Amino acid sequence: MSMRMIVLGIDPGTASTGYGVVQSIGSRLRALDGGVIETDSALALERRLVQIHARVGELLDEHEPDALAIEQLYFGANVRTAFAVGQARGVILLAAGMRGVPCRSYTPQQVKSAVCGNGRAAKDQVQRMAGRLLALPEPPHPNHIADALAVAICDVNRMPLQRAVAAL
Repeated sequence: MSMRMIVLGIDPGTASTGYGVVQSIGSRLRALDGGVIETDSALALERRLVQIHARVGELLDEHEPDALAIEQLYFGANVRTAFAVGQARGVILLAAGMRGVPCRSYTPQQVKSAVCGNGRAAKDQVQRMAGRLLALPEPPHPNHIADALAVAICDVNRMPLQRAVAAL
């Protein structure tokens, strides 16, 4: 009997949070949903966080995933942006925690490695490979959706290995 698993992948942000829902049955992967949660920059941060939290909660309730996979923070040049993304991650993890959904974080390098076989793959390469792995008619667009689907694929592909190690 093949294992069936659903993972909600998240590419966090305050302006745009990408999400992708991936189902795996055995070694077959299928995209069930994908989109972007966009918030208005004119709104106060706390209102934007409420919108992100509410929409992620709706996605969790709708798809009932086995896990939520989220991209870890990348501290680039802009620390203010990193703090805002950290707050978005917090409300996303809170939505999952309130529902008892396990959460796992992956670095951008882990995600790129899992999807492309190369931790330094370019954005367009991640987009193309995510589309191929999910047998989509064209690469997912925009990047936020592709990244979220890639995070979910990374999680789905790592789970059989983690289960095997746990069984030792």
